[in-house]
Amino acid sequence: MSIKPVALTLGEPAGIGPDITIAAWLRRSELQLPPFYLIGDKDCLDRRARLLGVTLNTSAATPDTAARLFAGALPVVADGHPVTAEPGRPDETSAPAAISSIRHAVADVVAGRASAVVTNPIAKSVLYRAGFKHPGHTEFLAELAASGGRTPLPVMMLWSETLAVVPVTIHLPLREAITTLTTDLIVETARIVAADMKARFGIAQPRLALSGLNPHAGEDGSLGKEDQAIIAPAVRRLRDEGIDARGPLPADTMFHAAARKTYDCAICMYHDQALIPIKTLAFDEGVNVTLGLPFIRTSPDHGTAFDIAGSGRANPSSLIAALRLAARMAEAKPAP
Repeated sequence: MSIKPVALTLGEPAGIGPDITIAAWLRRSELQLPPFYLIGDKDCLDRRARLLGVTLNTSAATPDTAARLFAGALPVVADGHPVTAEPGRPDETSAPAAISSIRHAVADVVAGRASAVVTNPIAKSVLYRAGFKHPGHTEFLAELAASGGRTPLPVMMLWSETLAVVPVTIHLPLREAITTLTTDLIVETARIVAADMKARFGIAQPRLALSGLNPHAGEDGSLGKEDQAIIAPAVRRLRDEGIDARGPLPADTMFHAAARKTYDCAICMYHDQALIPIKTLAFDEGVNVTLGLPFIRTSPDHGTAFDIAGSGRANPSSLIAALRLAARMAEAKPAP
């Protein structure tokens, strides 16, 4: 059975989402990209192509026709939200278009019309001004995935061929992240990582390296008690469950080349502890993957870049990596 196409969201229409979508489709044959379709306003995409000075064929499509059209035209599935925002200048059409595109993509993949969701970057400040109640994409996707009164815990993984990392606490001030960190949260996060690495990445026994919170992983309690009181018990529980977990490890020695060979994913205690190393090692190729959802979701690991939208300078590498990883995850055979 052939794989379904990937549903790609519009993202913030005034950002670089349209630029990198166009750039990725233009290289579809060279890079052997999986078929994908964009959900949003076809006129917005056509205007951006003219501004960029590129020849782009777009075609009104449905998820069922997208794969057939993909070789000759970029399939665009309308969602009824026209866009007037210009590059670098979001307007009142930006938030409704971005939110509608995400909802439509999730509905398509849940219904089996698409194999995965890939999301272009959103501008949170634009969404917040329009009344958006979620911290970001990840939490909104979890709400859309809720079933039977239960909302899944979404886990953010940043993945590249070089390194995969997961922050246990994400978009929180550092002081709040420390007070939020618990043994239960670490264990639940690591369980989701291990399960999805088996199911979506085909790794039979994922190796998880858990960082410490404090310098030198607390130096036996002399530099903070959290490593011994919170993280070490989580590691013991995970190992008792048969998960290959170790730590807490000093974060400053976890990310050199030799150390990276010893694990499949680094689980870190707060946002920057995880994102600084991967953005240093794989800035253009990093992919944001949401684990713990009943569907596959990937995204470029960068923002809307309003300052270069429409200029032709946007690098599509992260979107290309996100599309490829989404297709790879959809095709993966779960490990026993």
